[in-house]
Amino acid sequence: MVKFLLKIAADLQNLTNLQPQDGCDDPSFSYLFKLKCENCGEVSPRETCVSLGDTVPLPQGKGTTNLIQKCKLCSRDGTVTVIPGRGKPLTQEESEAENYAPLMLFECRGYEPIDYVFGGGWKVESLEGTKFEGVDLSGGDFAEYDEEGEYDVKISNLRSTFDVVK
Repeated sequence: MVKFLLKIAADLQNLTNLQPQDGCDDPSFSYLFKLKCENCGEVSPRETCVSLGDTVPLPQGKGTTNLIQKCKLCSRDGTVTVIPGRGKPLTQEESEAENYAPLMLFECRGYEPIDYVFGGGWKVESLEGTKFEGVDLSGGDFAEYDEEGEYDVKISNLRSTFDVVK
């Protein structure tokens, strides 16, 4: 079993606290990424969707996981379990320093997550405190005007990485 920490970065213009709509441990937030089989190296042709709120029983033993998937090439089963409590919003300071913010931890058996895809369901706030909810990042960026602060706000240059953690 290997744990992978999904970390995100972006250029935030006049914005801070980029995170899933209901916080970093949002049970309905969908994480989309491809899976690479650790047995044969096959990469899933399409993104797999995993969320904290969706659980399935493990085939053997007790307990649950968030995803069980069979590799199309070698037919081995693999699991992905979402582990809450490690995520933090991406702040203006982290963005300016070009640092990555931790978003979610995944415990993977038989698979390695790769190629995270940004989608909808995000929230962010302006430096003046105006909240932008339901932000869709699937197009690769977000741009609006903050009437309270009287300036443009923008999210661009979205990046992500999966880091192995112990």
